[in-house]
Amino acid sequence: MGEAAMRKKAQKKFRIRGFTLKVDALDAVLSFISRFPEAEEEALEILIDGIEKESLKSTILDKEAVQTVIDLLLEAESAIDPTSTSVSSRTALRVIDAFVIPRFRYDPIKNVFYEHTGKLPIHGEAADKAALYRDRYQLMLQRLTRDKYFSTPAFVAELMEDESCKITTIQSLTGCKGRRWITGVISQLEEGRFYLEDLTAAIAIDLSDAISFLYLHTRFYLISSLKLCNPDKFNPPILKHISGKCCNEDILYLNTKHKITSGFFVENTVIVAEGELQLDCTFKVSTCGFPPLENREVSVKQLMGLDFFGGGILSAEETLRLSELEEMAVNDMFVILSDVWLDDEETMEKLAVVLDGYESVEAVPSLFVLMGNFCSKPCNLAFHSFSDLRMQFKKLGEMIQSRKRIMEQSRFLFIPGPDDIGPAKVLPRCALPKYLTEELQKLVPNAIFSTNPCRIKFFTQEIVFFRQDLLYRMRRACLVPPSTEETTDPFEHLVATITHQSHLCPLPLTVEPIIWNYDHCLRLYPTPHTIVLGDKSEQKAFKYTGITCFNPGSFSKDTTFAAYRPCTKDVELSGLES
Repeated sequence: MGEAAMRKKAQKKFRIRGFTLKVDALDAVLSFISRFPEAEEEALEILIDGIEKESLKSTILDKEAVQTVIDLLLEAESAIDPTSTSVSSRTALRVIDAFVIPRFRYDPIKNVFYEHTGKLPIHGEAADKAALYRDRYQLMLQRLTRDKYFSTPAFVAELMEDESCKITTIQSLTGCKGRRWITGVISQLEEGRFYLEDLTAAIAIDLSDAISFLYLHTRFYLISSLKLCNPDKFNPPILKHISGKCCNEDILYLNTKHKITSGFFVENTVIVAEGELQLDCTFKVSTCGFPPLENREVSVKQLMGLDFFGGGILSAEETLRLSELEEMAVNDMFVILSDVWLDDEETMEKLAVVLDGYESVEAVPSLFVLMGNFCSKPCNLAFHSFSDLRMQFKKLGEMIQSRKRIMEQSRFLFIPGPDDIGPAKVLPRCALPKYLTEELQKLVPNAIFSTNPCRIKFFTQEIVFFRQDLLYRMRRACLVPPSTEETTDPFEHLVATITHQSHLCPLPLTVEPIIWNYDHCLRLYPTPHTIVLGDKSEQKAFKYTGITCFNPGSFSKDTTFAAYRPCTKDVELSGLES
């Protein structure tokens, strides 16, 4: 079939399905179809089927929307056909916009997740705010009730009595005597008084006698009554999961000098607490901690093929093939820089040094991730230098264009910072406006402008990028000082908090506003392989229960950045000499 005839046929097929193609999108479709000269119609139908499954902002398709599906189809083709060489680092790398991530809700009756259908408005109603908290809590509760220490055994009564910690709803505490385990969201319903809320009721909590979970290597457990018990009869559920260990010789030591476990306990976080109901209807907490962290493989198996990450679902054969290709991608490297101030001459000179350094290496990085802020001054109502900032982006494009190897072989991902220009300072933040970036885009066609947070799928690996000064805010909002027994590093406390809460920003909405209908874009469930937290604090790297987490530091202030190798999940913290 001739090119003109195929062009008309493609347009007609898309119109029948309710889509309109822009010129660049149509060219991408024809380029894809030309790969299959003997099965052009089948390839076109498969492409349209794939586009229908995507979460699209509009029925008018541009090149980016079409190319995303084409890249996925080429990946699948290579996974099925080992002789195919169509997958490269460029096609294997998929950037996922936060606003197209599918939303799932948990049905506690059927014990399944179902996908939300229909459009999600930016400006929600009051019910949407309540749904935000309810969805967060139910996500944590379904994970908690699957844990072997908190699930109720069906038959073995002795196991249930000695080793199982049954969760009691807050409403059911009335009339109960003795110690009980409850779970809920920490909230401040009255000034200066904190409550624990679940879906049934709320109860005031007293943390004055709360004690922390700590590990010591002995053969016994020392509990608050100072009685020794056989370790075979006692299992500290929260502690084992917090440390990521499971050993018969690990013990639990309850130290009254320390009030909480690792992590930042702030409003809106979900905790599990053991205590006793008092006569004044206050729940006196004796021990508390975050819900146990669930292994990624267990979560994926439980979800039965649902795409929480937004990168598409792969079959077992495709996953196996792409995993092999991922291990072979030893030359692929991501370079991450945060706080790249384009209006600061010193910062631009340092950036030129970094680009020159990677231009001269044998294998140039496959991806450069530049995170905001892109201006040394906040882009608020007092900021009027938008035309100057636009020219700074153009200068950056010229700087990249002058490095031929990087220009040809690397891609550039731009993620806005908390003080960059945008419609509002809420999460998730939309991509930088085209007015600022269009000149750079003309010079660097490989540039991608995404949202904050942003997700990347590299072959089978899931990576989350988030630019926010989170550590400072979490420490300010922390209700009590974090424990120093397991770690004194604030970054490790931060990683423990966001992973156990399965959320990038578990702060109160008054501290960090979130679009109610898009709170799911900040979830970390199932836990991704890698989390990159762009923060102005000191650069750090930390592996926590198999999850690689790191902060590249502030490039403009400390001249620090990070290099990440996805095939080995290794992080190289780097910096320029002053």
